Amino acid sequence: MLAIVDSGGANIASVRFALERLGVRSALTADPAVIRAAERVILPGVGSAQEGMKRLRAKLLVECVRSLTQPVLGVCLGMQLLFENSAEGDVTSLGLLRGRVARLPEAPGVTVPHMGWNTLEVIRATPLLRGIDASSRFYFVHSYAAPVTNDTLAAATHGTRFAAVVQRGNFSGVQFHPERSGSAGAQLLKNFLEMSA
Repeated sequence: MLAIVDSGGANIASVRFALERLGVRSALTADPAVIRAAERVILPGVGSAQEGMKRLRAKLLVECVRSLTQPVLGVCLGMQLLFENSAEGDVTSLGLLRGRVARLPEAPGVTVPHMGWNTLEVIRATPLLRGIDASSRFYFVHSYAAPVTNDTLAAATHGTRFAAVVQRGNFSGVQFHPERSGSAGAQLLKNFLEMSA
């Protein structure tokens, strides 16, 4: 069973539809017992880090997510919340990965939010990107981004270089929206579903 953490994100329906297209049924839940019992967990999110953490705290899910031992995939804001903190509202996040999420810098020809298709710069091979061509493009919508650290498996650039795929232990994250990224996004979700526990 795959659990999608009900964190109130606007992208939850599209994540569920993408999983259904892969033949996978999911449970949208805020029940810690259901989340802990799931074989896989997706932490989605759209909006601000401050609101995202507020929702997780209100639903008593912070310690639940931190304690998970099965494969977990953070998507967009869900990935950002895996880090220590965010400049967006100066909020303390889940602290599962080191680093501070910062606002993307604006520059001539660089608009914020970063909205649209972008390629990845693969730094380290990862099962998450198996079978995905280097020229594949993924759909991004974000104004804040995580730094490139030792946990970064792939980076992207929009004015500045930032973490696009991260992993530490059983926690993985993607800054882009795989559920809106066509066949490449579907392959990434399939890879996540096949990752060993």
